[in-house]
Amino acid sequence: MTARGFTCDVFGSLTSRTRQARKPLVYQPQFASFRQRLEFARQSNDLYFASLLDRQTIAAAFGEASGILDSARIYTTAVTLWVFLSQVLSIDHGCVSAVARLIHYRCARGLRACSSETGMYCIARDKLDETAMHRLVATTGQAIENQAPDRWLWLGHRVITADGTTITMADTADNQAEYPQQRGQAIGCGFPIMRVVVLFALSTGTVLETAMGKYRGKLTAEVSLFREIDAIIEENDVFLADRAYSSWFDMARLMARGADVVVRKHHLRKSDFRSGIRYGKDDHAIRLDKPGRPEWMSQEAYEDYPDFILIREIKIRVENRGFRTRQIIVHTSLSDDMEYSKEDIAALFRRRWQAELNLRSLKTVMQMDHLRCKKPHRVRNEMRAHMLAYNLIRQVMCEAAMTDGMRPWQISFKSTLSTLAEMLPTLSVISAVDELCNVLYQSCRRHRVGDRPDRYEPRVLKRRPKQYKLMQKPRHDYKPGEA
Repeated sequence: MTARGFTCDVFGSLTSRTRQARKPLVYQPQFASFRQRLEFARQSNDLYFASLLDRQTIAAAFGEASGILDSARIYTTAVTLWVFLSQVLSIDHGCVSAVARLIHYRCARGLRACSSETGMYCIARDKLDETAMHRLVATTGQAIENQAPDRWLWLGHRVITADGTTITMADTADNQAEYPQQRGQAIGCGFPIMRVVVLFALSTGTVLETAMGKYRGKLTAEVSLFREIDAIIEENDVFLADRAYSSWFDMARLMARGADVVVRKHHLRKSDFRSGIRYGKDDHAIRLDKPGRPEWMSQEAYEDYPDFILIREIKIRVENRGFRTRQIIVHTSLSDDMEYSKEDIAALFRRRWQAELNLRSLKTVMQMDHLRCKKPHRVRNEMRAHMLAYNLIRQVMCEAAMTDGMRPWQISFKSTLSTLAEMLPTLSVISAVDELCNVLYQSCRRHRVGDRPDRYEPRVLKRRPKQYKLMQKPRHDYKPGEA
């Protein structure tokens, strides 16, 4: 089996290699498989997290920016990032446990134990370059997606989904100054809020690109952040999103680039299926004229857009019990109804929900909903570390799915995270690497996501929240003698 950009042995089994004498691995510049990085990390005597992200990939991403930390005795750029990854993958997300894992590793290797104080680690983490961290997230996500087999594509197309969310962070003066809380929230009673837009690859679930901004203010809406990063959507790609991204200008810009769109119809547009070029029931092509120039767009940029675009409009009727919406109207540039049937478009739009599940894996499973750093640039790097670790977990899921003919979205993300976190320290010291990797993949495959496409679950809670009053003033005002 061949895949885009590489041959099958990158994700394939290395069982035949176990019967031969092991030869020193030569590092390859492309993003190698987890098994290859594990073997290379063992021979290089690196920290076991190097099997997730090797030293050479880190050096290539940081470039000259790594010189700030590489002169350190313990917390070099690579070691700092490895400990950072162990922190975001752990349950408690604490700096103390992250440093303790580094001490455990050093003692196991016969090295002198470093200090258990977290100050030096926090100082080193503070010096991690933001641009390099962002580059690591984007390059790993796109490399994993490029290595996916063609059978994971949708009708030969790479599909990119977009979704936005908000995250909170530690309530400090620095964070509040850059990411202010809601206007109606009393000072000292809320948290700074950051708005985040993420582009996911539908086939592998990896983060391809991300943009961050304030929760409120000029040019801070989801679509504004999306326009900062939509350049990765290229010719022959399909952009899949909800109605927040169905602006005429966004669709026209992507279509001019050679990409296709599948988005839910904007709520201000009217639909009349008696007009246009009819393909069948609830399926026709229409002309959308260019609207007036928005305030944020220059006159020169406005004139570059065409006078109209041709869009195929499809009405999807939802007859399944439990769905809030009974019918959905989708706009798409995939106008060939013979190659892309109405049912194909409907099935694809239904998979848009995968972006919501990916965000849930990041925010709930990996606990990225509330970040702990007390300075804005540390908060941004903490979020990037979560997304980087998320991509690395996704690669393990892809490799596990590849070995059994499955799809990555059929494997549980949470179970893969738990399995890898427990096995990773053992993988770095045990001699039978191939056998344990096979056990790891097999364990991941056994935890499948339930096939429940039309499951009906009312939005109610069984457990009652604790009966605490809501905070109405800063915490120190509640303490006697500190008012």
